[in-house]
Amino acid sequence: MAASSTTSGFGVPAATSAAASTRARVHQRRISPQAGHALEILGHAIEYLSDEFVHAGGSFSAHDGQVEAVQLLMQINRQIYFDCPVIPTLGARCRKWLHLRTA
Repeated sequence: MAASSTTSGFGVPAATSAAASTRARVHQRRISPQAGHALEILGHAIEYLSDEFVHAGGSFSAHDGQVEAVQLLMQINRQIYFDCPVIPTLGARCRKWLHLRTA
């Protein structure tokens, strides 16, 4: 897959190189059962609408209602995910513990 720094007309970043994605820090999040259930339902809805769009042979248009619905669901999905608290890394916990011990 070729690297690209452009974005599509739908506000979703275009494909990036594998090297660029491995440099990004991965932060695990503590997802509550309620948030997990919401993410699961949204994921199924996104998948369903996407499959229906593909099987109907739709063409991508910035003003297509079905595409806008998928984008809205994806936006809500990201919002719920990013509202979940980040789990501190082992290094961060050690630094905090050491800082408290030396203070």
